[in-house]
Amino acid sequence: MRVPRDFNLRDPAEQRSVCSDTWCSRCERPDLGLSNPLEYEEGGRIFVEGACVACGERIVTELMEARADD
Repeated sequence: MRVPRDFNLRDPAEQRSVCSDTWCSRCERPDLGLSNPLEYEEGGRIFVEGACVACGERIVTELMEARADD
């Protein structure tokens, strides 16, 4: 089940990093940017979904949360 999360609660620097460190399968290029980010949790994993700034293709990125014991 997909559970919405608030991307805007993340630190602004982390938001910029997530939205700039991307891969677009249609453009076949890295770091083109992500617009309209939507964060959600599904199956215990956290994702951010949005659109490629260059072509509008849907991009989904899994976020890896740092653990305190790492």
